Amino acid sequence: MKRTTLRAGAGIVAASLALGLAGCGLGTGAAGDASTELSDEPVTLRMYWWGGDARHQRTQEVIDLFEEEYPNITVEPEFADWSGYWEKLATATAGKNSPDVVQMDLLYLAEYAGRGSLVELGDYDIDTSGMEDSVRDMGAWDDGLYAVPISTSSMTVAVNTDLLDEIGVPLPDTDGWTYDEYEAWAQQVTQAAPAGVYGGSIMQNGHMLNLFARQHGDQLFDGTQVSIDPATLEAYFQEALDWTKSGAAAPASVFAETSSLALDQLPISTGKVVSSFIYATQVSAYSQASGANIELVELPTIPDGVETYDYFKPGMYWSISSQSEHPAEAAALIDFFLNDPEAVKILGTERGLPALSSTLDIIADDLTPEEVKAVEYSESELPRLGDAPAPLPSGSSDQDALLLRYMQEVLFERTTPADAAEGYIADLQSSIDAAN
Repeated sequence: MKRTTLRAGAGIVAASLALGLAGCGLGTGAAGDASTELSDEPVTLRMYWWGGDARHQRTQEVIDLFEEEYPNITVEPEFADWSGYWEKLATATAGKNSPDVVQMDLLYLAEYAGRGSLVELGDYDIDTSGMEDSVRDMGAWDDGLYAVPISTSSMTVAVNTDLLDEIGVPLPDTDGWTYDEYEAWAQQVTQAAPAGVYGGSIMQNGHMLNLFARQHGDQLFDGTQVSIDPATLEAYFQEALDWTKSGAAAPASVFAETSSLALDQLPISTGKVVSSFIYATQVSAYSQASGANIELVELPTIPDGVETYDYFKPGMYWSISSQSEHPAEAAALIDFFLNDPEAVKILGTERGLPALSSTLDIIADDLTPEEVKAVEYSESELPRLGDAPAPLPSGSSDQDALLLRYMQEVLFERTTPADAAEGYIADLQSSIDAAN
């Protein structure tokens, strides 16, 4: 195996995380004094991840294979749902009882790495040679690699073509279509659809906001500063307000009722909207939930905007706790999940498209038609890829919760898009400043 190298280059959960890590004690912990070589003695590792039953089953199968190859290493699995995961991890970290290997997310990477809670991985045997530099480097913090991407995905517009056919409105040419063209089409669909069914959806997460900003030649963060131009953010909120008022998207009351539902209860899953902004790798889940054919089309853009605005966002990462007494063995476990051919086959695309592009050939013959759509969409985005952004700053993990709050204020017209933009930037910057 090759050693990893790195080019230089909100809520209740957030509060719980900040309080937990503030008291966990900074520094490298047990891992700082541990060997980088594998031990021949019995070793027990704890591995922690979030997800559903399908993920738990596949992960356990790979753990069983790993234990066969490394008979002196026992892996104890732990898992939770998304919200419970972060509360439990914060508590364990603060109590000096963190699992050895943890599934990490971009929202929390800087917060854990910045407080000395993760191992810098450069000295350990994790082969990332089949990973694009821009993807791998999104696991970096302060010029060190603290998280290895597991999977990647791109944002897309999902279209329920079965429902669209029933309504009788054709899908226009989406090659290079604009936000105005998307709104006009979605409005036409709403007008032709049964009452309570809408043509479009609004953009509502931080990743989509950053892509919108990048189309404008802007960006959400610059180091620890919220750098987005208030005018760009105002345009983002204004777009959403215009769509709900024109009927292209559901009104504010429906948005408020549905924005935080589980995936299988979201409007795109229940046949209440024809199109929605999703991650391409979620197409299988939405197809299954809706029982319909879901096609993936390009994101709308702005006229004369930046063409290379997109990037492959890691869906999640593997990291090693700095409290681990066995970081070398933990690294071997991560490497096994990333590179072992049988492990790759078992995991498939459940966590998203493999971050190691070299492993796609291993699973190519076993991909479902929906997974093929995700792969093909990602390949179609290559001409639009630009430089990946730096990791999110510590304290930015509540950006989505803040965005949702201000979005509702705008849609209910309790505040203007301009005031919402100023408020969002100020609140997010305050959160970042408090964490740094």
